[in-house]
Amino acid sequence: MIALRKINGSEFVLNADLIETVESTPDTMITLTSGKKIIIQNKVDEIVRKAIKYKQLCNQTLQVVPQKPPVNAPTPGQG
Repeated sequence: MIALRKINGSEFVLNADLIETVESTPDTMITLTSGKKIIIQNKVDEIVRKAIKYKQLCNQTLQVVPQKPPVNAPTPGQG
């Protein structure tokens, strides 16, 4: 998901996977895979950067961080 700003100034979040094309006409227009068109304030290069970052984040592997028990918690085997 990428955060964008509509031409009227309102912010919204778009699923970057739905972007088919981005054009500067001179306003920036996004065409979605559904054929719907959205005119936004963001520039083309900003959208491209955000979409690339989104894709990179989606492809990162999850890291499991072990939790440390609270200081006063009994250790296993004590009861």
